[in-house]
Amino acid sequence: MRVVRLRSVKNGVVGLVAAGVFAGGAGVAVAASWHGMQLKSAGASFSGWYLFNKRGVNHGAFEWKGTLKDQDRTDGHNAYIETKIEGHDWTRTYGKQGKAVNLHRSHWDGAQAYTRDAYMRVCRDRGSLHPDNCSSTMHRKNPAAD
Repeated sequence: MRVVRLRSVKNGVVGLVAAGVFAGGAGVAVAASWHGMQLKSAGASFSGWYLFNKRGVNHGAFEWKGTLKDQDRTDGHNAYIETKIEGHDWTRTYGKQGKAVNLHRSHWDGAQAYTRDAYMRVCRDRGSLHPDNCSSTMHRKNPAAD
């Protein structure tokens, strides 16, 4: 935390109010903490973090970030990550063929105060003639939903 030297009483009051607003926001950030995750399939991997935002924070979204990698740069196939929250279909986010890309996404349902369940998996897109290789599906439940 940065310390600021105050020059007058008037500035001191403003400084205390600003510090209180900052501390209040920090409390919300600590309550919703990031958790690590690793997803791996033949030809694709994802290494990153996820969190369930609290009610009223970022729409109560399931949020994730990390690095999606195409593990086999020579096979001509791309990697993607799929995310599903309750009541909705799978959402696909593609990487770049032969590369690693950093991603950051949020998923929520506007009719709910916060997301209860989230599912994720990483896959290698093998085209229309062959089934995609996918990791096992990771299911996470929001601790606030209990």
